[in-house]
Amino acid sequence: MEVKNEKVLYKMYYNSPLGRLLLVSNDESLIGLWIEGQKFYLNGITEALIQKDTEILQKTKLWLDKYFSGEKMSPFDLSISPRGSSFRQVVWDILCKIPYGKTITYGDIAKIVADKMGRKSMSSQAVGNAVGHNPISIIIPCHRVIGKNGDLTGYAGGLERKIQLLRLENFLV
Repeated sequence: MEVKNEKVLYKMYYNSPLGRLLLVSNDESLIGLWIEGQKFYLNGITEALIQKDTEILQKTKLWLDKYFSGEKMSPFDLSISPRGSSFRQVVWDILCKIPYGKTITYGDIAKIVADKMGRKSMSSQAVGNAVGHNPISIIIPCHRVIGKNGDLTGYAGGLERKIQLLRLENFLV
């Protein structure tokens, strides 16, 4: 009888000012961070999740400690590997480059994506869908994306949490 080597991922919980967060990693990189109860929670994760304090999960916990204490942290401080289509990867890469305490509109991201893909235009709705499916909330700062008139629209973790994050970064007072 052949024994199947089932793939596993590692998990850790983190208690944050936004509520309990689930952190998920493989052996080298963070692949997920969700606020309990948010839309698309564990979206696409089919592997078994084992509670284990891996090095990357410990580094993520430290990153979050610093971030929630007001330090300006960057997604590039961690090894992250979000899972998604090539289109979503392009959008998430743009999100990673939004400076702490700054915002960008869905339309601005759509223009950047269109340029990168050699297209005349890109749908802001398609960008919004990719932003909403960001599997590494907070660290990939999708909360920094706003509507064209400065409206605080959409956040998979809930609008109140988006407001909390923008206040933490002194964008909203």
